[in-house]
Amino acid sequence: MTSNVKIVAVLTARADTVDRLRALLDAMLKPSRAEPGNLRYDLWQDQSDPNRFVLDELYVDADAVTAHRATPHFRNYLSQIGDLAERGAFVLNPVSAT
Repeated sequence: MTSNVKIVAVLTARADTVDRLRALLDAMLKPSRAEPGNLRYDLWQDQSDPNRFVLDELYVDADAVTAHRATPHFRNYLSQIGDLAERGAFVLNPVSAT
């Protein structure tokens, strides 16, 4: 049995890059949401630190995550993100989710 995979990524803009980071993240929304294995792809901005963004992603299974990471939009993201933000991600398996 396969299970959903959730990814929570926290990205904090480097100095003077918040607008470029936001544009890059915005450009990921539509194509990521259109992927067949994607169940959720939401972008959040921290209320207390507008330089911090959180991506909340949910995929049908690990194969869908692999497919996402092979897309042109994800590869474009990877080519730019290191210059724009400090980032960390958690890849999570469900324990109790609805």
